[in-house]
Amino acid sequence: REDNSLQSPDACRIHGHLYVNKVAGNFHITVGKAIPHPRGHAHLAALVSHESYNFSHRIDHLSFGELIPGIINPLDGTEKIASDHNQMFQYFITVVPTKLHTYKISAETHQFSVTERERVINHAAGSHGVSGIFMKYDISSLMVTVTEEHMPFWQFLVRLCGIIGGIFSTTGILHGVGRFVAEIIFCRFRLGSYRSTSVPLPDGHSSNHLPLITENSTH
Repeated sequence: REDNSLQSPDACRIHGHLYVNKVAGNFHITVGKAIPHPRGHAHLAALVSHESYNFSHRIDHLSFGELIPGIINPLDGTEKIASDHNQMFQYFITVVPTKLHTYKISAETHQFSVTERERVINHAAGSHGVSGIFMKYDISSLMVTVTEEHMPFWQFLVRLCGIIGGIFSTTGILHGVGRFVAEIIFCRFRLGSYRSTSVPLPDGHSSNHLPLITENSTH
């Protein structure tokens, strides 16, 4: 492309689709022309100065499979700023096949989890590798099935009746216990009004028996 020298350098924008096999693999963005060889390919970047490398990036959207509303893609909105020219950004992605069966949609797609790692490439310090952005993905052997189910109306009525019956039963038990406790307390207060009275006897002794007639009795 041709750059306008009057404007500040702009970043590259990459968008599109990749068709991959359902096996572990990777796709990456780095410097240099790709040269194929029996074990894959290599990048020829000898003519590019390392001082011009800048792999700062922002991922607006990355998903696997059909785009379904409501599915969260963890890398959407991820932004990384390179602290060094020779820096490697790695994303280790585990892709999980997912089946959706709802009243609105029925589809097959993929969810994924990701682990991020970044490091500076310094061959003199023993940190080897290639500067760039690497997406390494693996397909999980498990499948997640999401099914939407609603409770039948008759089952809702049965549960509602059970809840109402339980409330009435609990209320009756509490009422019985409260009434029993109240009767015990009131009986004690009532017995407290019967006090012993000393009755003098002809021989000079006294009797402490309870009177047959209470103080509130009428004569």
